[in-house]
Amino acid sequence: MSHSLAPHWRHIPENPNALHAGVWPASSHRDAAGELIFGGVSARDLVEKYGTPLYVVDQAEVEARVAQFRDIVAKLCEAHGVKGLVYYASKALTTGHVVRWVSDLGVGFDVASGGEMAIALAGGAAAAHLEFQGNNKSVAEIRDALRAGVGCIVIDAPIEAGRIDAAAGELGMIASVMVRVNTGVHADTHEYLATAREDQKFGLSPEETLTLVADIRQRKNLQFEGLHSHIGSQIFEVDGFLEAATRIMDLYQKLLPHGAVPTLNLGGGFGIAYTEADQPMDIHAMMTAIVDHVATEASRRGVPMPDLAFEPGRMITGPAGVTLYRVGVVKPVVVHGDDGSEATRVYVSVDGGMSDNARPALYRADYSTRIASRISEAPPALVRVVGKHCESGDIVVDADYLPSDVAPGDVLAIAATGAYCYSLSSNYNALGRPPMVGVNDGEHFVMVQGESITDVLSRDQGFVKKVEAKA
Repeated sequence: MSHSLAPHWRHIPENPNALHAGVWPASSHRDAAGELIFGGVSARDLVEKYGTPLYVVDQAEVEARVAQFRDIVAKLCEAHGVKGLVYYASKALTTGHVVRWVSDLGVGFDVASGGEMAIALAGGAAAAHLEFQGNNKSVAEIRDALRAGVGCIVIDAPIEAGRIDAAAGELGMIASVMVRVNTGVHADTHEYLATAREDQKFGLSPEETLTLVADIRQRKNLQFEGLHSHIGSQIFEVDGFLEAATRIMDLYQKLLPHGAVPTLNLGGGFGIAYTEADQPMDIHAMMTAIVDHVATEASRRGVPMPDLAFEPGRMITGPAGVTLYRVGVVKPVVVHGDDGSEATRVYVSVDGGMSDNARPALYRADYSTRIASRISEAPPALVRVVGKHCESGDIVVDADYLPSDVAPGDVLAIAATGAYCYSLSSNYNALGRPPMVGVNDGEHFVMVQGESITDVLSRDQGFVKKVEAKA
């Protein structure tokens, strides 16, 4: 059963205080007083210390997810006599702490800009375990990557081969490169998250790839390491990955007679649960299907199985993150239907919004929410959690159920915000970006300092000049 204004999959809960398993961090629970606890720390303690909005990241959950994925890939590939490599997708969430947690567990990094590379290196990641991606790498970024000793640069366009070759020649070195292939597989995800369709910016067609690899193999400063494929993000089914792997294996077979193709990187994009309606495939089952499929394709073609690489991002940090907000305004809104019916949706305004979580505005992404500061016996009411920005599309949670007595001053928690929230944050409406804190075994610590209005103003040179003129 659901409210007439709610999506069909969002059912009225028996208990609007309950936490849906698989959506919230594994450590999440309510204490005897009804407060939400993350990593052994109460939401109340966190907001009293750091304020709201506040990004919270559960260190133990991040580390457990890294170790789980690393071990799954290693064991599955080892069973077929090949190596299994893992590169954490930095774009999901990259900070000094995250870099240390991931690199300490022996996992590399997929970086897509000079900035992400700088954070990875500053955080202690080994340059040899970095893979540099992007569809428009500057010459400066290429040189910086080569000087740093990155393990591989993924070529996204033919023009890059010449740029990397020239930069490597100037530095007197050999650059390891892969080629990103646009397989044409249409992943079942949001249009803007599908990255292997023909009419988009990433990668090369199989035919273009054959020509480019032949060119790379003739260049004295380039070493061809393999093929890269990425079909999209927030994907729940394995079929797209299997079809992409088949097409990559077609290309692999055509390239082998002319030289080695050591590695196939099959990307990432593994989905997570943002709501109780999301049912992502078990990651062990998904990875087993993918690795075994590549092995079967290699056997069928009579070619050796290559080493395999994968790039999890969202599934590592997404479920480990929660965002805390303070409720400011609660406003029931009566909506009239075309048939003359009436229904009420409660708008709950919080002190953040699209500046700290742009995904609902970008992708119409759905999230789940709960009151973090207390429990309530009040019946559930359909709510829309909205931000304070001057946009009607400034929605944090489009539709969920909270106790009907939700009120100003309550602290709300939004689940699964550990990926693509901080990364996409902005200063829209001159709001400072929130701080990020880590929690682990009852301890809490600052990961990223928040921004005050003073911080926001400090970059504006118009104000600096006025101060200097007065002085």
